[in-house]
Amino acid sequence: MNFLYNLLLFVASLLLPIVALFNKKIKLFVDGRKQTFSKLENIQQSDKIIWFHAASLGEFEQGRPIIEALKEDYKNHKIVVTFFSPSGYEIRKNYNLADVVCYLPLDTKANARKFIAQIHPEIAIFIKYEFWPNLLSEVKKQQINTILISGIFREKQVFFKRYGSFMRDKLTAFHHFYLQNETSKKLLSSIGFENTTIAGDTRFDRVSDILQQDNSLDFISEFKNNSYTLVAGSTWKDDEKLLVNYINNQASSDEKFIIAPHNINQNQIKELQKSIYKKTVLYSEKDHKKHIGNLAENQVFIIDTIGLLTKIYAYADVAYVGGGLATGLHNILEPATFGVPIIFGGNKYKKFQEATDLLQLGGVKKVVNQQEFTNIVSTLKNNADLRTTFANINQQYILEHTGATKKILDYIKKTL
Repeated sequence: MNFLYNLLLFVASLLLPIVALFNKKIKLFVDGRKQTFSKLENIQQSDKIIWFHAASLGEFEQGRPIIEALKEDYKNHKIVVTFFSPSGYEIRKNYNLADVVCYLPLDTKANARKFIAQIHPEIAIFIKYEFWPNLLSEVKKQQINTILISGIFREKQVFFKRYGSFMRDKLTAFHHFYLQNETSKKLLSSIGFENTTIAGDTRFDRVSDILQQDNSLDFISEFKNNSYTLVAGSTWKDDEKLLVNYINNQASSDEKFIIAPHNINQNQIKELQKSIYKKTVLYSEKDHKKHIGNLAENQVFIIDTIGLLTKIYAYADVAYVGGGLATGLHNILEPATFGVPIIFGGNKYKKFQEATDLLQLGGVKKVVNQQEFTNIVSTLKNNADLRTTFANINQQYILEHTGATKKILDYIKKTL
């Protein structure tokens, strides 16, 4: 199995540069990894290194509370953050609390040896998942303290199959697993791993802290103008079809909509704007002369930039979170922490424990077609008491799940 894995990696290393000629994301993936080792050249052998690895942006946000706490308490240590995916790296490559942010090199034996030798971490912290066999073999060989935080395991994963011994063996690199739920603990126990703690998900601590910051946005206040407002965040095309159909055909004049698309490609934004028959303004044009002082006259506000959505959720009466009809549901914890009723579309949510939990508790509603979307949006708009019930469920859920960061930090501080 080891031979086959390394053979597949070799083939991938030959094919990826060719695919990169035709695929922008793969090009970022390939070109970014060419810079990995040069970015690490400033690390000295005398440096004390804490290494975090995240697959993408969502996992980074799970690790962020730990990074921030360690940066505050261990000022003489350097922090290295690696990403697998361009969608994480490209957004956080300038993260100021890390000394180095770079792509994780392709998981060849040579790369694993070189990478670990260059960063020589005191502790390696993997976030949620990402189990690279050669890299894990190397951290185990070098006896590097390695932990998994906000980990979540599922029965369908290869570790729990009869043919999964190759990957089960790689898990022995971890000194401790900090898990999100009891199911993950039982699954690991079933294959002989008892070095586990149910700590929960560090994202709850992260989103809980959002309430302590200034979430005001003057231009959103001006647009909202105390009107009932639905905020649709991280929307994909299928999400936007539901929204646009409702806005054009069912929405009353006293309800407003803020749409923050996942993809802010200019052509797609213009296409979305043209599809809406109600008066609409883009974030990028809000300061143009024709819009000064009259944002409130618009019924739809399209946010064609990144970095504002979290604060915008603070203004929502109801939130629709996108992705469930596309590649996977986006973050519902941010609107939940503000005590906002939440709707999402589709069935691609089961990898997210919070979505499953809140559906069962009743703070979130799932829709699969236009009729269901229209019904729940109309119901919530016309029933303030129901909105309050949803809001209380969501806020209480956040409060009950904070604390993972402290448990993990207590362990790390004993090892550094």
